[in-house]
Amino acid sequence: MKHISSIIFGAAIVLAAYFLGNAYIKRANPPQIISVTGLGNENFTSDLIVWEGKFSANNTVLKSAFEQLNLDKAVVRNYLVSKGIKENNIIFNSVQTTEMRDNKYDNGNYVGSIFRGYQLTQSIKIESPNVALIEQVSREITELLNKGVQFNSFPPRYYYTKLADLKIEMISKATEDARIRAEKIAENSGSTLGDLSSARMGVFQITGQNSGEDYSWGGAYNTTSKNKTASITMKLNYRVN
Repeated sequence: MKHISSIIFGAAIVLAAYFLGNAYIKRANPPQIISVTGLGNENFTSDLIVWEGKFSANNTVLKSAFEQLNLDKAVVRNYLVSKGIKENNIIFNSVQTTEMRDNKYDNGNYVGSIFRGYQLTQSIKIESPNVALIEQVSREITELLNKGVQFNSFPPRYYYTKLADLKIEMISKATEDARIRAEKIAENSGSTLGDLSSARMGVFQITGQNSGEDYSWGGAYNTTSKNKTASITMKLNYRVN
């Protein structure tokens, strides 16, 4: 019985020594990893434009101001349609009413206000895939001044409707770029590239072409330029054999 116990005890010591030795070897020789970052970018032209503006009517009588605003609305709509913009692309938003007053002071002290009238403002939004047409109309909109409408135009905003497909393509490019970098590093070190151990996607950025815009940690999204550059990074970790 003592003999059997001695054998079991000896075997346990051998196994323990084996596992401890193996663990030490693994700690002393950790797996070699190459970390690389690849870049994928793509130039593209926006295929959707959003343009907004507003016009106003002033009068001391609210009803008269509203009637004038409706007349101006018809002039604006007819003008835009005559320029080739489809009526279903023209969105008139709700009317905003502002009571205009002048502050009154006596010896520097506020004593009340004087009513000057009402200002009614209506904004308009045009969203269209016909980028060139809307760009041209936005530049010529001051022609409405000759029709008695004071129209305030805002700069157009540009978007791209196929971003999802573009992003997939760029991830593929960034991944391939990172793999090539890793292979070159492994080759220069006399090793061979092993399996991919992890991959992490960076921030998606959209900037104007040749704009010199800074990238943002949260991701830039340029809407002021028609021609844009999209970019993304991929960080890959490879094992080395």
